Amino acid sequence: MSFTVAIDGPAAAGKGTISRAVAARFGFAHLDTGLLYRAVGRRMLAGEPPIAAAEALTPDDLADPDALRTAAVAEAASKVAVIPEVRAALLDFQRAFARRAGGAVLDGRDIGTVICPEAEVKLFVTASAEVRAERRLKELLAAGFETDLGTVLADVKSRDARDAERASAPMRAADDALTLDTSAMGVAEAVAAAVAAVEAARVG
Repeated sequence: MSFTVAIDGPAAAGKGTISRAVAARFGFAHLDTGLLYRAVGRRMLAGEPPIAAAEALTPDDLADPDALRTAAVAEAASKVAVIPEVRAALLDFQRAFARRAGGAVLDGRDIGTVICPEAEVKLFVTASAEVRAERRLKELLAAGFETDLGTVLADVKSRDARDAERASAPMRAADDALTLDTSAMGVAEAVAAAVAAVEAARVG
């Protein structure tokens, strides 16, 4: 029996951490849909046209997630994600994953609104741009990248604007989504809130 948890939100809000924890807690499969766009972005950086890259994407392109988490790939992903043909090419892959037997958690920007509007649970995970920039800066510095808070904050705000203002599937909370603002939340508290929402839906 399928059971879909759709988790949306901007970069560095904590949706990936929450999604992985929820998937582990309930034994669901997990898909970070942002990796699909990062994989397309990476192929574009290698010289491939973005639409062709999306149409040719295979699971092998997701085999090395760390290689997809660089700042350059993230920027490329945000750019290809505004292309309607790219989003269309990746739609079936995501929907098939969402309805697999045994349950699935998908996180991204348009899961609850476009990919899985019938998801049993929808969460919109957010936090202030300043808090998200601080989190992202720590990740980048820990990974050995040289940058500063002002640069990262500008990048976060730029990505937010691009994601929210794109013509195709803009980032927004679904009307029936539960919003989790993690600005002042610890990981355990945020995960507990998400788990409670899933448990309530499963009982209901």
